[in-house]
Amino acid sequence: MKHNGPTHFPRIGILGGGQLAKMTAAAATRLGCDVVILDNRHDLSAYGPGLRFAEGHWNDPATLRELADGLDVIALENEFVDPLSLRRLEELGHHVCPSSTTLSLVQDKLLQKELFADAGLPVVDFADAPTREAVSEHGLPAVLKSRRNSYDGRGNATVLDPSGLERGWRTLDGDRNPLYVESLCPFERELAIIVTRARDGSSVVYPVVETTNHDHICHLVQAPADVSALVAREVAAMATRAVAAIDGVGSFGLEFFLLKDGTVLLNEIAPRVHNTGHYTIEACECSQFENHVRALLGWPLGSPSMVVAAAAMVNLLGSGEGSGVPLGIEEALTVDGASLHVYGKSTSRRGRKMGHVTALGEDLATATERASRAAAHIRFGSERSGSER
Repeated sequence: MKHNGPTHFPRIGILGGGQLAKMTAAAATRLGCDVVILDNRHDLSAYGPGLRFAEGHWNDPATLRELADGLDVIALENEFVDPLSLRRLEELGHHVCPSSTTLSLVQDKLLQKELFADAGLPVVDFADAPTREAVSEHGLPAVLKSRRNSYDGRGNATVLDPSGLERGWRTLDGDRNPLYVESLCPFERELAIIVTRARDGSSVVYPVVETTNHDHICHLVQAPADVSALVAREVAAMATRAVAAIDGVGSFGLEFFLLKDGTVLLNEIAPRVHNTGHYTIEACECSQFENHVRALLGWPLGSPSMVVAAAAMVNLLGSGEGSGVPLGIEEALTVDGASLHVYGKSTSRRGRKMGHVTALGEDLATATERASRAAAHIRFGSERSGSER
């Protein structure tokens, strides 16, 4: 008797080998997928048993063509891949998520802002900043931002006065690096959400979370956010519209500002799984990573509903140069309800994401206390313990 089912395990390629690739690959291999990861760096999270690796740069056409042969889909761990490199693969008949078109719409954050504003989504006032004078004309205080290749606080400079403008311009190398400017937003809280969109345009929306950020780096995520049902619905609706506007496929992370008067503004979108959705591994029926894999392969999406009342995620950040091997694991594991994720990077540096802790609880206060207590035990290399910081 003949069967018309699949003839091989699904084959996924991931461009980039950091922790997002590692967690995506874990979800994919659990579903029986064969995963190959392409990167030319050696201090990576995703190196480990059970995965295949290809060494090379994700923007090298020959390397990409060789990688793509035999794969069912190619995914991105970051938004720094050249869309033209992806377009060449698409022209050869390869399936890429997000598509080259989607990536080109969001990779330049000025164009991203323009796209969302044109789609009627509320955003902070912004303008192109080709010169210092353009920033002054837009008005201070403001935030000066790199249009490309900025993340985790890199590529942003808060400008309060003319002297700050000069410092920020030099720091971001504005004479050579394209910049844009945003008005300094008097937000009361920062919110985030994960949306996974399937190939057919259907989507699932995870709970709205609240993030606590220092120096533009996320330190704490609390799920679900303690906001009104009206605000939660508004964030979910705006996020769904934003992902549809770029014709996205897969999991996307979106960040929002909540103002004191209840106004919600869209800050930015990441065309990939996102740090603010790590809590979904333990706290949701189907994690952002599994749903990302499902979307990539055209499979039905899973439920984003939480299986617990509350969850909190604390990022484990490097505070200086040192070993990436953590100390304090034994102590952290004594905290009931907390789950530790160590990314496996060989070296730490200030602000580098080295791992995270997620804790579950019957309310946000309990979950946050558990996650914070477990995280305080972990240190990397020469770092002092959390209680001494």
